[in-house]
Order: sequence, then structure tokens, then C-alpha cells
Amino acid sequence: MSIQTILAEAREWRSLRLDPAWVAVAAIFAALAATVPQQAALSAVFTAKAVWSVLPFFALSIGLAAYAKATGAENLIAKAFSGRAELMVLFASLMGALSPFCSCGVIPIIAALLASGVPLAPVMAFWLASPLMDPSMFAITAGVLGFQFAVAKTIAAVAIGLLGGFGVLAIQRFGILVGPSLRDGIGNGGCAGSKIRNPKAVAWRYWQEPARREAFWTSARQNALFLGKWLVLAFVLESLMVAYVPRDLVASVAGDGGFLSILGATLVGIPSYLNGNAALPLVAGLMAKGMAHGAAMAFLVGGGVTSIPAALAVWGVARRAVFAAYLGFATLGAILSGLLFQIAVG
Repeated sequence: MSIQTILAEAREWRSLRLDPAWVAVAAIFAALAATVPQQAALSAVFTAKAVWSVLPFFALSIGLAAYAKATGAENLIAKAFSGRAELMVLFASLMGALSPFCSCGVIPIIAALLASGVPLAPVMAFWLASPLMDPSMFAITAGVLGFQFAVAKTIAAVAIGLLGGFGVLAIQRFGILVGPSLRDGIGNGGCAGSKIRNPKAVAWRYWQEPARREAFWTSARQNALFLGKWLVLAFVLESLMVAYVPRDLVASVAGDGGFLSILGATLVGIPSYLNGNAALPLVAGLMAKGMAHGAAMAFLVGGGVTSIPAALAVWGVARRAVFAAYLGFATLGAILSGLLFQIAVG
């Protein structure tokens, strides 16, 4: 048997693997049907209604993400990293809140930026802001948690970017974080890094090019399937939360909006965070059970930047001092975001 045949069979086998999200949904309903069939029916109705309620925002989210992919809007990122360090921090924070990168997907971009000589301060600003918000996530957040929450999380994303960027500039004045930021052997940035090394022009009228039209529909299809499965799973879990988690329990742990509840939500968000969109229905369920607005914000912000997969990715590419700074600014930013949002909403 040739190597080509073995590789072809391996690819075919990988394509036949069951998707873990859909497997989890099926397993949950199978267990409910076998033990509490009434709850299985209630969860199915709850999930269907929840999906229907966010469908317009879901469609908008998919469209925005596909448009960014088809036009090549990601190539605008490189323009944020030119000029004085202070201006770069500002633009990097703003660009981070608009860029369609998750906490792990942003790592190759970061490696390319640092390897190409961009100062750590603006890179840190982009690093922290990027996973927290983008136009498609804004649409989903507004649909699930409300427009006010979506706006507040966007402000938090930019503010945390500014905190990290200017924080690095302040630390560097004491001779800290002034050496290489990447570990030895890290730096080409992979295929995603080409957006930094060789930025291309943005084609806003993507429909005029067949290849970009195809990219739009391919991206829309892929994002719809990916985001859809996680939202369905999240809504199923929310239905169980509504049914079985005592309201008094959540209210007693994270309902007062005080420092300890916000700190706890930040720390819990690190190991339990799913992804930016799938976490939203779970937070909605917790808020319905009495979770304070500030604690919910801290959970989303802290988990969004410092979830275990993201932290492991950062650990793999960055030097230890840079990793510590990343973790420290993200945690501090999450706590401050929660406290300030709690004060704002009363």
C-alpha cells in the first residue's frame, strides 16, 4: 500500500469522525428520553424557541463574518501597526475589537507581528482586545444578552486592549519586557501571518470577482455549521440549567455583584469557557437564575482571553514574562470590566 493511499484513507477516516458538539446534543437528549422524557420534550421546545429568537442575529453574524473573509478586510490589521507606539496601542485596541479572530486564532498573527519587529505594547493591545469582540459576535451578543450588554462588552474589549498596551509601555520604562517576546524558533506566523507580512488590498465589492463570491458562500456555510452546532448545544445546556440549577444557588454565589463574586466569575471563566458565542446562552441562563451583570461580564471577558486552550497557545509561543503579563492584564481587565459594568447598571 502506497503512502498516498494511506494518507487518502486517513483523510477519509477523519472526515467520518462524529462531531463532538452534535454527539453531546444527541447524548443529552438520549439520556433525557430514557430517564425524564418530559424534560426531553421541554428542552427540545426551549432550544427551538431560543434558536428562533436569535435567528436574525445569527444570520447577520454569519453575513458579517463571510463579508470580512470575502473582501479580505483582515488585511487592514497591518495598517494599525505603524507610527508612534502610543498611537499604535490606540489603533491596535480598536482594530482588535473589530477583527474576526478568536483567542487561539489570533496567535499566528501575534507571532508574525512580533517577529516582524512590531513593539510588544501595541501587539499586547491587539492580543487582548481581539478575542473579546468582533462585528459578528456583537450581533449574537445583542440577540442573546441585549444591545446594552453588547455595547458594554465592546467598550470592555477596547479598554482592556488599552490597559495591556499602555501597561506594557509603563513596565518597559523599568527595564522589564524589553527583550525578545517570542520563544526561540517561533516567529513565521504560519499562513495567517501572511496578512501581516504581505497585506493585500481590500476588495469591498467582493461580488465583482467570482473567487471572492465563492469565498463568501464557503465562509458563510462553514461559519453557520460551526456556530450553529455550538449554539444549539449551549441552548440545550441552558434548558437544563433553567430546569435543575436552583435560583438561590446562583444568586447566593454571584448575585450581589460584589468584588468576590466578580473575582470568582473571572476565575471560573478560565477553565469552563467554551467559545465566545457558545458561552452567551449559558451566561443568559445564569443571569436568569440571579447572576449579577458584573459577574456575567467578568466571566465572558476573563474566559474569552484566558481560556485554557488560549493560554496554552500563548504559553507555547511567548516567553514566560510575556505570558505572565498577558495573563495578568487579562485577569485585571476582566475584574475591572465586571466592577465598572456592575456600577453602570446598578
